[in-house]
Amino acid sequence: MAGATLLTLLDDIATILDDVATMSKVAVEKTAGVLGDDLALNAQQVSGVDPARELPVVWAVAKGSLVNKAILVPAAILFSTLLPSAVKPLLMIGGIYLCFEGTEKIVHRWFAAWFSHTDSQAHSHDDTASIPKATDQATDDQSQESQIANLKQPSEKQKIMGAIRTDFVLSAEIIVIAMGTFPQATLSMRTMVLVVVALLMTVGVYGLVAAIVKLDDLGYHFLRSRGQDWSSEFRRRSGRAILGFAPKLLRFLAVAGTVAMFLVGGHIILEGVPVFHHWHENIAHWLRGRVWFAELWSWLAGAILSIAIGLAAGLFALVIYESARKLFTKRSKLHS
Repeated sequence: MAGATLLTLLDDIATILDDVATMSKVAVEKTAGVLGDDLALNAQQVSGVDPARELPVVWAVAKGSLVNKAILVPAAILFSTLLPSAVKPLLMIGGIYLCFEGTEKIVHRWFAAWFSHTDSQAHSHDDTASIPKATDQATDDQSQESQIANLKQPSEKQKIMGAIRTDFVLSAEIIVIAMGTFPQATLSMRTMVLVVVALLMTVGVYGLVAAIVKLDDLGYHFLRSRGQDWSSEFRRRSGRAILGFAPKLLRFLAVAGTVAMFLVGGHIILEGVPVFHHWHENIAHWLRGRVWFAELWSWLAGAILSIAIGLAAGLFALVIYESARKLFTKRSKLHS
């Protein structure tokens, strides 16, 4: 009797695990597009740091991502159970933030001269004044190195915090999409699937990010191969190819990461605002029966529409942010 009970229990556990695996697979397939954007965004966020600090930065962001998911999974379960109507507005706020961050990157990269950041310039002037000028050749080299290190450290922290904030929004969308694939599942089943998806996407995304940022090290390792046999020559050629490919990949990911901010953020807004959603549905309906590969063209139209909406939302959010920041700065100066 006890043996039969144990076998029944094991059979139930196997059935549950099989259901979790099946549902997790479906959820990962549904979120594959956002996972690709997540990879591009995070690889872009952690690139450009000191090569010796690349893996520690990726590890720090990965730990922050796990914390994000430890917050988001219970929150998603709680909101979907007690307050399902709040999920979409909260997700849209995150989408607008992504669009704002993408617009800010573009503006600061290409149009910085069009904006007068007086407070930033003042801080920069103060920071410069606080560092002793190296006019005397007898200045202590160790002191200069420590000053440079102190200036670089906040930049690394900002990259980590920016990547974690971006990961929070992307993780929220992935979890909401994953949760929407099994609306009739029990609470325990939904929880298990979300935990599996969260762990898989964290390990997968940040494992690939770590591999991407260390491609140049692999290239240098192959390039240092000694010997005249064909295998050594093959490794050296592979090293040269990797070293030529790695910077192009990072530049591509930098562009793709910025585009992904508008694509993901704009898509969240598109799905959340009925007017924009109807636009996309009307375009898809018009394409059916008129062109070949209508589904592909419909997806492309949705992507273009999402990017356009994301750019518009990002510009609107940036104008509000800059106006509020300048107003706050003026009031602070008046009070001081």
